[in-house]
Amino acid sequence: MTLTTLRLSKAGAKVACHSVGRGAPVVLIHGVGLQSAAWGPQIEALSAQNHVIALDMPGHGGSDPLPDGSRLDAFVSWAAEALEALALGPVSLAGHSMGALIAGGIAVDHPALVRRVALLSPVFRRCPSDRAAVEARAALIREGEINHAAPLSRWFSSAPEERAVRAATQGWLEAVSPTGYATAYSAFATGDATYANRMNEISAPLLALTGSEDANSTPAMALSIANTVQNGRTKIIEGHRHMVNLTAPDLVNHALADWLLQSGTNTLINEVAS
Repeated sequence: MTLTTLRLSKAGAKVACHSVGRGAPVVLIHGVGLQSAAWGPQIEALSAQNHVIALDMPGHGGSDPLPDGSRLDAFVSWAAEALEALALGPVSLAGHSMGALIAGGIAVDHPALVRRVALLSPVFRRCPSDRAAVEARAALIREGEINHAAPLSRWFSSAPEERAVRAATQGWLEAVSPTGYATAYSAFATGDATYANRMNEISAPLLALTGSEDANSTPAMALSIANTVQNGRTKIIEGHRHMVNLTAPDLVNHALADWLLQSGTNTLINEVAS
């Protein structure tokens, strides 16, 4: 795997990314508090037949932060500029959680940059109580009150087989820049509504995948996204929570391999995997 640094032309910002494999380009964007390494199982599996590029989100890993107070549309503009800097033509773009919000925004605002889109553990139109809870967490994080145990308890079960990936995720959370984390989390807290009224503009083949036990990126949200776009399908992974790409890597990798074969034919397919 090659560590690459991109320089964005508008502000000269540095974007760190990991690149491996040859073939059609697949770009991965992780969630808040993580880094490109969180895509480890997908990078290994997909790079066998594709050129996989995993980006560090602004203020995470080796990427420069966006200004304090940046909203989701600023992260989308950042990602669009990064894709343009890669100069690979239209890519298959996958995002997890906050990365899914960014990927969906790219598909709306910059459709020429994407061939297909996968949204893993996406949020969409939170209910008022959920919105209040996530905005309260964002406010605490901006004030410097960061509790890494709380997201870990939401993202993972107590199953012994999840301990190793939970520990790795804790390490990524502890390594992230507090200011980068706060900026991204605030954008995440309100971002579920930013493009919600325009998701019907997305014509690229879209996969919405989540775990059946994800209380915040729910199966109902994934189904609603797939029903809203022009060419969507859902995949629900039974018995898993938010970090489903790490806790059920084989099932997720299989779903992504199928997604990479998805054509532009208008279809809605809803699947459950266990």
